[in-house]
Amino acid sequence: MTATEPTYRGRARIAEPGEGIGPDELALATRNHGMPLEALRYDVTPPGLHYVLTHYDIPAVDPATWSLELGGAVTRSLRLTLDELRSRPAVTSRVLLECAGNGRARYEPRPVSQPWLLEAVGTAEWTGTPLAPLLEEAGIAAGAVDVVFTGADHGVERGVEQDYARGLPLAEAMRPEVLLVWAMNGAPLPPQHGAPLRLLVPGWYGMAHVKWLTRVEVLDRPFDGFQNAVAYRLKVGAGDPGEPVTRIAPRALLTPPGWPDFMTRERFLRPGPVLLTGRAWSGRAPVTAVEVSTDGGATWSAAELAPADPAHPFAWRSWSFAWTAEPGSSELVARATDAEGGQPTEQVWNRQGIANNLVQRVPVTVLG
Repeated sequence: MTATEPTYRGRARIAEPGEGIGPDELALATRNHGMPLEALRYDVTPPGLHYVLTHYDIPAVDPATWSLELGGAVTRSLRLTLDELRSRPAVTSRVLLECAGNGRARYEPRPVSQPWLLEAVGTAEWTGTPLAPLLEEAGIAAGAVDVVFTGADHGVERGVEQDYARGLPLAEAMRPEVLLVWAMNGAPLPPQHGAPLRLLVPGWYGMAHVKWLTRVEVLDRPFDGFQNAVAYRLKVGAGDPGEPVTRIAPRALLTPPGWPDFMTRERFLRPGPVLLTGRAWSGRAPVTAVEVSTDGGATWSAAELAPADPAHPFAWRSWSFAWTAEPGSSELVARATDAEGGQPTEQVWNRQGIANNLVQRVPVTVLG
């Protein structure tokens, strides 16, 4: 990492009271994109609808000349081409990804960054080879602590020039579910999703799933790079070191019913029976329940949650709720609970606007 002279525009800051989304945030919003919530209908999200977050630029990587280096605190370093990786045992896994910043734009005051609402999510079928056998083949040195994954994307963040790099504890990197991935939904990875190779860490927020992977390095010390030590930390005070963001907190999303107003996205529907549907997930423990409120959270009722699928433990789960819509205005709310707790109905604020799993609220007008 190289420190550069930060400018005001590049510094981390909190929006002033009443400050609207600025040009910098709009520029981020146009090059990154969320999943339209109507796409919750798909068990597997089509690649073009799956959310995308790119920290810097999408790098130009030629698969024919690309290779992956694996080194550091190992007995022997490895260099593997894409063909060599593809010749290894392949696994296809249906895994939900969610950006750690999902929900940031709903904070008050708002941390200025990518202004996600609720759509930074998607579930795809990823094909690759497990990482653990490669680490074992390289021979992990005694005293190894972390494994660092470096991508080909390069830029400046808060005044620090860097390649995007994230570290995982060795025990997490050695999980059998962690994959080096070269395909998405049965096709080669699209450029925006990390071609030719990305990391997949089921259960963790998206910052851990390093794209355009070029190097894997085993360390005998904790990784202190920017994306671990500075970014993606839950902190309230400016000088607070914070706690690292790791696994995905529980969330339920409602597929918006009826039809929308173009500008406000307010929903309209006819009175009578309405089947509300959506998806729920958690990366830290299995989802145990989903509840729905049709009166803004004043009262709650249990939704019908699809059974857990042992074949897809890291995918989202569908849920449904039968509602009789009566003329007038309503606010629909859904919340998920896992074995460790549930979604908050009130804001729990942090300076970076991350891991915000505040409940979704959907205003609807039932026509008379």
